[in-house]
Amino acid sequence: MTTSPDDPPAEDVSAPADETPVQRALRLKNAAIDARPKPPRGGRFQREQAAKLASGKSRPWMTK
Repeated sequence: MTTSPDDPPAEDVSAPADETPVQRALRLKNAAIDARPKPPRGGRFQREQAAKLASGKSRPWMTK
C-alpha cells in the first residue's frame, strides 16, 4: 500500500483530538528526550558523581 502526498499524516494514538500544534511539539519533544539513553544509576558512577566538589566549595570567599 502506497501513500500519496495528499493523504494526511498518520495520527499518533496517544494524541488527543483537541491538541494544539504547540502541545503536539512539546509532546514529541518530551518523547524524544525520554527515548535518549540515561546515565547509569547507582554503584561506582553515583559515588563518583557525589564525590565531586559542590559548585560553591571552590570559592570559599563567596560565603558569608
